[in-house]
Amino acid sequence: MLLRMSASNYLSIAGRQELSFIATKLKGPDVALFPIAGTDLEGLPGAVLYGANASGKTNFVKALNWMCSAVMQSHSRGNPEGGVPRIPFALDPAIANQPTELEADFLVDGVRFQYGFTCDDERYLSEWLYSYPEGKRRKLFERSHDDVEFGQFFKGPKKLLVELMRPNSLFISTATQNDHAELSRIVRFFRRCEYSSTVSVAKDLINNTFKKDQIDPRTITFLKAIGTGVTGYRQFDIEIPEVVKNVIKEFAGIARKHLGEANFSDDGVVDREKDVMIELAHRGVGGEDCYLGLERESSGTRRLILIMNLVFKALDEGSVVIIDELDASLHTHAAEQVLRLFADPEINRNGSQLIATTHDTNLLNSEWLRRDQIWFCEKDGEGATHLFPLSEIKSRQTDNFERGYLEGRYGAIPCSTDLSLLLRA
Repeated sequence: MLLRMSASNYLSIAGRQELSFIATKLKGPDVALFPIAGTDLEGLPGAVLYGANASGKTNFVKALNWMCSAVMQSHSRGNPEGGVPRIPFALDPAIANQPTELEADFLVDGVRFQYGFTCDDERYLSEWLYSYPEGKRRKLFERSHDDVEFGQFFKGPKKLLVELMRPNSLFISTATQNDHAELSRIVRFFRRCEYSSTVSVAKDLINNTFKKDQIDPRTITFLKAIGTGVTGYRQFDIEIPEVVKNVIKEFAGIARKHLGEANFSDDGVVDREKDVMIELAHRGVGGEDCYLGLERESSGTRRLILIMNLVFKALDEGSVVIIDELDASLHTHAAEQVLRLFADPEINRNGSQLIATTHDTNLLNSEWLRRDQIWFCEKDGEGATHLFPLSEIKSRQTDNFERGYLEGRYGAIPCSTDLSLLLRA
């Protein structure tokens, strides 16, 4: 379970911005809350980010996604001579030349861990990992450039791992790639974080459609429940023609180039001899099932399949799923049902969490969202993103949050402009 995540000097984020998943004492809907061992605090089942276009909502979830990628892949996939693929705040050279910092607090097997790192364009400058069994901090390791200082509770090999670590690879990634048992258990938290974006269509298609052997049956049940007309599905293997294999290889090469090595994984798809064809069933005239290929389904249905497979996986594992633009191609009622899966204590029993960005203001009044789960993003006059929760703004649970937001009471909305100026441009 993710408790807190912060970022600074990354994309549109200049100064340190923090997203918290710790429940406040404010009254709110009766959603799933999860006790944090050793404290009197409770964790939230997720957060939803609002803001104007280009306010930085996506950039914040990208920061978390990049952190996960760096933890998992900076040692195994990073170019030894390639530096660190960070994207600093570009609008102020003084800030851009400073280190980028990412940090997260999370639970693994009920124990709180605090992990973070700083980096510049060339290397990782510092890195730290602490555990908090029974609420007391224990240092596992602290890194400064090429030196790593270990705490007394760090178990396993040390010297060899430090020797294998590169300037542009994280120590935790190096240790995991070399089968360090304890750190591999911790890295599992980052590995289970799943990210879905309408922008990274190439990655979603290759990683979530081509390689999947099946659709989760619960996804079909969900599609039925929200009235898509889908009643079932079938799948079968097909031989991949040589010309198609070549196209896939070319497509994968382009995707790898544009997404970056750290954000791309084909997982054997490029070299696959057979593929899985999936068709969805619809009830035809006379009551017989009629099967349609995914290419004949709406973009909303296709995206729902991608999203819901990730959602049910997260609910099973007690992990985090990140959905950029939850409202894209989804009706507001369907989006609210996605929220419900994480907020309903009877469904979410494993501490699973949803982080989503959206423009769907209808969800602000959802019975499945608390005020401390609603966050706003807005940029200041210098183009830097700021993040703040609705719970920090004076309000009552009985307020109409959608109307308040649209009226500008909370900020984070587009500036009004006289569009008649366009006619004179």
